[in-house]
Amino acid sequence: MRLLHTSDWHLGRSFHRVNMLGAQAGFIGHLVTVAREREVDAVVVSGDVYDRAVPPLAAVELFDDALHRLAGLGVPTVMISGNHDSARRLGVGAGLIDRAGIHLRTDPSAAGTPVVLEDTAGDVAFYGLPYLEPALVKDEFGVEKAGHESVLAAAMDRVRADLATRAEGTRSVVLAHAFVTGGEASDSERDITVGGVAAVPSGVFDGVDYVALGHLHGCQTITGSVRYSGSPLPYSFSEADHRKSMWLVDLAGDGSVTAERVDCPVPRALARIRGALEELLVDPDLARHEDAWVEATLTDAVRPADPMARLTERFPHTLSLTFDPERPPGDPDVTYARRLAGRGDQEIAEDFVLHVRGAGADEHERSVLRDAFDAVRADESVREVAR
Repeated sequence: MRLLHTSDWHLGRSFHRVNMLGAQAGFIGHLVTVAREREVDAVVVSGDVYDRAVPPLAAVELFDDALHRLAGLGVPTVMISGNHDSARRLGVGAGLIDRAGIHLRTDPSAAGTPVVLEDTAGDVAFYGLPYLEPALVKDEFGVEKAGHESVLAAAMDRVRADLATRAEGTRSVVLAHAFVTGGEASDSERDITVGGVAAVPSGVFDGVDYVALGHLHGCQTITGSVRYSGSPLPYSFSEADHRKSMWLVDLAGDGSVTAERVDCPVPRALARIRGALEELLVDPDLARHEDAWVEATLTDAVRPADPMARLTERFPHTLSLTFDPERPPGDPDVTYARRLAGRGDQEIAEDFVLHVRGAGADEHERSVLRDAFDAVRADESVREVAR
C-alpha cells in the first residue's frame, strides 16, 4: 500500500506579515497532483490542519476544497487533529464525511478504533491518535499523572489490544501528533511541554508498522518506521535550512517500509543575514538573497538610522529586523530579551523566585510552578474550544 504522509498545514497562518493562503492553496494542488500521479492508495494528515481553533473563513474554504479534491480522486484520507486545531470543530460531520472516504479522527476515546483499508496483501489498520492534552484526557485513559508519555502509552495500549484481535498479517499505521525524543524543533511550533517534559520516547509506538508523526515542522526520521513529514511551508526563519517535503511511503505485504521524500513547492527562499548594516548593503556574497524573504540581524554597536528602509533597497522582501550589538565580554548592557532567549516559562519563573527571595525554589515549589503552568495550558485549550 502506498501512503502519502503530510502534516502541519496550518491553514490560515501568515509568515510574518505575508499572507500564505495562496502558497497553501498551491500546496493543496501539489498534494492532489502527487496523489494522482504517484498512484497513492491513502493520504495521512497528522494534525495541525488549521493554525488556530477558530480559523478564518478563507482557511475553512481551502480545507473544504482539499477534502472535495481528495474525495474526487477516490483516494482515502485519514486525518487527525493537532494541538492548534479545535478537535470538536474539525470533527464536525465526521460520520457523514466518512462515507466519502475522508476519515477525521479527533476523538481520543476512539484511539483503538481503526480505519481499515485493503490491498492485495490484506488489511491495513489506520489508528488516529489526535493530539492528547494530558490534563484533559488523563481520566479517559485512566492514568494517575497527566503527562504526554503516560497518555500516549495508554492510547497505544488500546491500539495494540485492537490489533491483537485482527487477522494475522494485518498491517498497522498510527497517526500521532506529539514531540518524540530525537526530533529537532523549530521556532514555529507551539510549546506542548507538560510537567516540564515535552518529549516522549519513540518506543511508545512499538508494535506497529509505520508511525506518521505531526507537530515538528522539519521533515525527519526518528527510526525507519517513525517519521515526521514536517510542515509543507515555512512558518519561521528557523526553518531557513529546511527542505519542505512529504513522505511517500510504500508499506509492503510483510509490513516493511520504504520511504521517499517528495518536495513541496517553495513560494520564496528564506535567508538569515547578520552583520553591520553597511557591510550587509555591499557584501557581494549576499547577492543570492536579494529575492528571498530575509531576516536581518544588525550587529552595529550604535543603532543606525532608517535601517529597514535602507535594507529593503537591496533586499526588498526583508520581513524581520533585529539588533544584536557586538559588545565586549562582560558588558553589563544586555537586553532583557537576550537574557530570556531560549528559556521556558518554568525557568523564567524559577529565576524570578531566586531574584526576589535570594534563594532558589525547592522541589516542592518547582512542582507547584509546574502544576500552575499545566493548569493554565489546559484552561487555554478548553477556552479555545469553547469560543
